[in-house]
Amino acid sequence: MSWLVTGGAGYIGAHVVRAFEQVGLDVVVVDDLSSGHREFVHDEVPFVNGTIVDTDLMERTMREHDVEGVVHLAGYKYAGVSVERPLHTYTQNVTGTVNLLEAMERTGADKMVFSSSAATFGTPDVDLVTEETETRPESPYGESKLIGEWVIRDQGRAKGLRHTSLRYFNVVGSGADDLYDTSPHNLFPIVFEKLLAGETPRINGDDYATPDGTCVRDYVHVADLALSHVVAAQHLAAGDELQPVYNLGSGTGCSVAEIMSAIRTVTGIDFTPTIGPRRPGDPARIVATGEAAARDLDWKMRHDLEDMVRSAWEARSHAA
Repeated sequence: MSWLVTGGAGYIGAHVVRAFEQVGLDVVVVDDLSSGHREFVHDEVPFVNGTIVDTDLMERTMREHDVEGVVHLAGYKYAGVSVERPLHTYTQNVTGTVNLLEAMERTGADKMVFSSSAATFGTPDVDLVTEETETRPESPYGESKLIGEWVIRDQGRAKGLRHTSLRYFNVVGSGADDLYDTSPHNLFPIVFEKLLAGETPRINGDDYATPDGTCVRDYVHVADLALSHVVAAQHLAAGDELQPVYNLGSGTGCSVAEIMSAIRTVTGIDFTPTIGPRRPGDPARIVATGEAAARDLDWKMRHDLEDMVRSAWEARSHAA
């Protein structure tokens, strides 16, 4: 028996695959390499280059590798761009999830850990987000992730699929020198690429109602995140009951200015960020509690901010 990791050649997915390997669980990867990297997956791990939208391919893969459950990370994750490409976003994230569930039903794979998103909350009106906080997504991406949760929930009710969905915010750091974030939309790689090019990073707004005026968000280490995905899969395989949704949050958050300061310390590159205007729709603070996940999924913030920055910088430097 094995677990299928969709999107397993991506930054987060590859860390999840490594975490499965470390505990001795067989895994197979499906990725269309639209944003993933084949070299992120060890050669000994079975790899299928394809899309989750292809139901027949998913069914063949599950049968060939005797798949019992799926960790579903594949998707189009760029919230801002999703506003410009809603049909593409819904095809990848909603149609893809429906087709994946269809293949699971055909083959008898009856367990799923779904990579959801804190984008499902939109702009919350509370200081600390919990699993009970109202979901009000503000982009096709956030909406598609929430719909994915609904579809998985309904399949659970109808067909006995055992599942849980994990919501998280900004995933950073690296658990291995050969795995690093290559997204052109995430803060760490944006800042790193600016510094490597001899340019000055920018902060979007410093007049928010926060202690230093810059936005506050959860930043969680990718290796911590990956481990909780594996623990969730293990619990489902053991028949344990899990909540339908968990937040993998820090409980405290970090500001963008604090991130910049930590990057300056770790890299040894002295810079003063320029200040740009606020980005439309950016709330001052979004921070989630991880108490339920700590109780059920061994969720812990094992790395502080400096650890996150150092591991990410070392991995990016290794790639250079």
